[in-house]
Amino acid sequence: MTKLFAPAIAITTGVLVLLSYFLPNNTLVGLRVTIVQWAVILAGAAVFVGISNLLSIHFKKIMGKEKGRIYSLLLIASLIITLALGIFLGTDSPTMQSIFNAIILPVESSLLAIMAVTLIYAGIRLLRHRNDLTAMIFLFFALITMLGAAPLPFFQIPLVGDLIRPWVVGVLATSGARGILLGVGLGTLLTGLRILIGADRPYGGK
Repeated sequence: MTKLFAPAIAITTGVLVLLSYFLPNNTLVGLRVTIVQWAVILAGAAVFVGISNLLSIHFKKIMGKEKGRIYSLLLIASLIITLALGIFLGTDSPTMQSIFNAIILPVESSLLAIMAVTLIYAGIRLLRHRNDLTAMIFLFFALITMLGAAPLPFFQIPLVGDLIRPWVVGVLATSGARGILLGVGLGTLLTGLRILIGADRPYGGK
C-alpha cells in the first residue's frame, strides 16, 4: 500500500500543477500556489537537515581528533557566527557587507583564479592524450580568452582584448551556453514526464 501511496501523491500533485499553467481561468491556480509554498517549506527543511548533518559530521571529526579537525572547527565557527550576525543584524547590514567583501569575495576570486590555471593545465594534458584539431582549438580559444581578460602590466596584445575576445565570449561561448541550457531544459522536461507517468520514483528512498 505504501508503494502505491507515494507515487499516487507525487503524480497527482505534478498533474495538478501542470494543468494550472495550461488551463486558462481555472481554479487550480490557488492550489498550485499552495503546493509550491509547501514545496518551498520542504526545501527549507531539507536545507536545515543538510546543514545539521554537515555540523554533526565535522563535530565528530573534532571530538575524534581526526586529521584536519582545525578546518572543521573553522567551518563550524564561521557558520555559527555568520548565521547569528545574519539573524540579528540582517543580511543588508554594513557588518555583513564587510564580511562579504573581506572574506567571501576574495575566496571566490581565488577559486576563479584556480579554475583558470586548472583549465590551462587540463588543456595541456588533453594535448598529451589527444593531439588532434579539436584539442588544439580548445586550448587556443582558452588562451585567447585568458589573455584578452588578463590585466597585462606593460602592454595589451593587439586585437585580442578589444576584438577577438569579445567575439569569442559573445558568440561562441554564448552559443555553447545556450546549447547547454537547452539540454538542461529538455532533460528536466523528460525527467518530469517520467516522474509524472511513474517510470522514475526518486522519492522512494532507493
